[in-house]
Amino acid sequence: MLVLSFATAFAQQKQPVEMADVLRSSGKIYVVVTTIVIVFVGLAIYLFSIDRRLKKIEKEN
Repeated sequence: MLVLSFATAFAQQKQPVEMADVLRSSGKIYVVVTTIVIVFVGLAIYLFSIDRRLKKIEKEN
């Protein structure tokens, strides 16, 4: 089983990722990265606000 996992790992390294190359050459990769960062920052802010609300409710009870 360990040998098979190494075989699949080496097989994946030989294939070029065409989508990444196209996005990088056209400059659109920055749009993708920016969008992902905005989504993660938004989720983090949302989770911290929920945490603050829960702490406030716990203190009241």
